[in-house]
Amino acid sequence: MQKKKPMIHDFYKMKKEGHKIAWLTAYDFPTAQFAEAAGMDMILVGDSLGMCVYGYPGTVPVTMDQCIIHCEAVRRAAPNTFVVGDMPFGSYQIGDEHAVQNAIRFLKEADVDAVKLEGGERVASRIKAIVEAGIIVIGHIGLTPQSSGQLGGHKAQGRTSESAQIVIEDALAVEKAGAQMILVEAVPPEVTAFISKKLTIPVLSIGAGASCDGQLLIVSDLVGQFTAFTPKFVKKYANVAEIITQAMRNYVEDVKDKKFPTDEHCYNMLKGETEKFNELIKQYS
Repeated sequence: MQKKKPMIHDFYKMKKEGHKIAWLTAYDFPTAQFAEAAGMDMILVGDSLGMCVYGYPGTVPVTMDQCIIHCEAVRRAAPNTFVVGDMPFGSYQIGDEHAVQNAIRFLKEADVDAVKLEGGERVASRIKAIVEAGIIVIGHIGLTPQSSGQLGGHKAQGRTSESAQIVIEDALAVEKAGAQMILVEAVPPEVTAFISKKLTIPVLSIGAGASCDGQLLIVSDLVGQFTAFTPKFVKKYANVAEIITQAMRNYVEDVKDKKFPTDEHCYNMLKGETEKFNELIKQYS
């Protein structure tokens, strides 16, 4: 039976009924296919593709065109999953109109269901403008990687009462601006629990504890593909880096030892053609 794509009202119902939302990043066609087959509720085509796909040191270099291309691939692979396009650095900081133009690109060119952007009170007008354009917006507060320099690096937020208040005020501002969901990153569970109870919109966590409406992980972390570092909040469900590296090592050894390819891996000439071929090549001797 084909999976029915969830809509925004389905996530509100899940929050009300206490059903958790499973959210995962994906950046390419095969991975998105796997995610849909696994029953994922949502896929985020995150700007984390900068590190996981392109090897950038962070997310700042990622462009709109890169995000659009990856969103297109994911949408083709997962037509029945709620897909979110991540607005990269520079795509919404200039002003409300610029932000709306880029959000529209995600829908028109990649057919995503929603866009996500980082920030709380400081991007409230951007959220409001995009929502008024008829686009579903997901907020992102707490640790916001695009502005991690201002936060003193990739550090957890809300670990003091003063910092927690900033996170809470950001959450309230995001909801007031019209965002339909919010992602909380690297924040203590008790802060996230309060936000989840306080807000009427679904509150999702990445490294912010279980007391919320759903969870997000980076797919490259989940399957053990990204090996540069592993955040504390990640649970690895596989180690494909080790499996793939060993497979490649075995291949290298087989080639060097002349064990690959064998006859079973070759396309042999059709019956009766070998003799004709041997006669043919005599003219080259």
